[in-house]
Amino acid sequence: MSRLRTAALLGVIALPIVIGGAAIERQSTRDGAHVFDQVLSLVSDRFVDTLQQNQLFEKAARGLVQQLDDPYSELYTPAQLKRFSTMATGKYGGIGMQIEQQEGAIVVVRVFDHTPAEQAGVAEGDHIVGIDTASTRGWTSQQVSDVLVGTIGTKVKVKFTRPGIASPIQHAFTRAEIRVPAVPYAIMLDNKVAYVPLQQFSENSAAELRGNVNRLLREGAKGIVLDLRNVPGGILDQGLVIADLFLGPGQAIASVRTRQGPPQVFTTHGGEHIGDVPLVVLVDGYSASASEIVTGALQDHDRALVVGTTSFGKGLVQTVFPLDGGWAMKLTTGKWYTPSGRSIQKNRKHIDPDSAAGTVAAEDLKPDSLEQDSVKKHRPMYKSDAGRTIYGGGGVTPDIIVPEDTVTTAEQEFAKAIAPKFPALRGVLYSYSFELKDHVTKDFTVKPEWRDEFYKRLEAAKILTDRKQYDAATPLVNRWLSQQVARLAFGDSTAFRRTIPDDPQLKKALEVLRKGQTQKDLFSIARADATPGH
Repeated sequence: MSRLRTAALLGVIALPIVIGGAAIERQSTRDGAHVFDQVLSLVSDRFVDTLQQNQLFEKAARGLVQQLDDPYSELYTPAQLKRFSTMATGKYGGIGMQIEQQEGAIVVVRVFDHTPAEQAGVAEGDHIVGIDTASTRGWTSQQVSDVLVGTIGTKVKVKFTRPGIASPIQHAFTRAEIRVPAVPYAIMLDNKVAYVPLQQFSENSAAELRGNVNRLLREGAKGIVLDLRNVPGGILDQGLVIADLFLGPGQAIASVRTRQGPPQVFTTHGGEHIGDVPLVVLVDGYSASASEIVTGALQDHDRALVVGTTSFGKGLVQTVFPLDGGWAMKLTTGKWYTPSGRSIQKNRKHIDPDSAAGTVAAEDLKPDSLEQDSVKKHRPMYKSDAGRTIYGGGGVTPDIIVPEDTVTTAEQEFAKAIAPKFPALRGVLYSYSFELKDHVTKDFTVKPEWRDEFYKRLEAAKILTDRKQYDAATPLVNRWLSQQVARLAFGDSTAFRRTIPDDPQLKKALEVLRKGQTQKDLFSIARADATPGH
């Protein structure tokens, strides 16, 4: 039989199979829809507890999202969407204060500048005891926040109590647009190094970062440390703009690959280039998403030396789709890659989707952070523009790996023992530090009598009972007291300066910048630092 005839016969045989496959698929689809209708009907009619129709549909929708097995895809109620938008954009309609639940009370722990709260004289340490005509007794901080946040221009009355003042204080506020600062402070450190911490990628992050960096450059900064530690991401566009600030025109920042169409490549415009001043980026295991986009691009293009521990590894893109009734769905729609083609995504089993980066189980936190050459060689290797070896396979691996300062065994045991009661401990720490703040100078040291009094208060609150264990963790307790008292007394930047001696990652960044005059110098120092026996 000729090859042509064989092909023709096979074609005749294959055609019904193709048609049959399509028919089977359509039948399967109809069967699946029919089963879903039957299940919905049975639950609606026969389940032991009555459920409203809208509840059934919500549960079905949530079940579908959950079965995607993607910790970053979520269905948002209108209230959840409102909270997500506030977190993502960094702005909301409110009165301008941060609150915490401490020992059963709702306490003001921060008042933002140029807000109704600041203008009314609200102070850190004030307790919120009433809103409009309702008492806040028994309320959670989230319940209080949900009531305080509202439409710009609307009114709300808040009743406060203040330590040392017998009568409650009541203020009538008009809600205004509140912007949570993305850069809480930016300061000049020794040797003319600009230190700029970014705490979120919100709508104004790039503008705040650019303004602070340019100010410090005008003041004579010879090097920059951009601190992206503990920054879990946020708005993608802001990450792209921030990378653009440090890169030249026409350079790739990242690409996104989806199921539909060719990859989308994001490149720089170079319109507001900051310049070639030496740059170090600090990252850790909680630097994720947009933080990794910025860090990966700067590392690929040899624009920044990366110091710290390996980043979180979130290389997925989420898109928020509005739904009817004020609902929305956040769905993973793509994966992004660095300019060299690295995927930063690290697969994990246990992730808390309420966290932008994700809170992972202990077994998934094995830090690549501490990876040595024996570990690195099993990861895919790429090359930067200048030919330096960089690593893919999950997170951004720093050029210089510096673990966080290790705590003693005694400190670890103490921290583990009080972990279940840590929120209560924070409340006691805050209230006691608030009492101390007016009695210290900027160069204060923690006194033994402070530790004694702090322990007495923790014991009275039934948080601690083991004095020996407490005393063994004296360095940790000293850091807690030092930080909280300094922040309340003198502000964030002064409190931060006190932490530098205990921050090996920042100390390493400052050491490298002290030795090198150019970006190329920094890479040479990093290579020498990695040389065995050096």
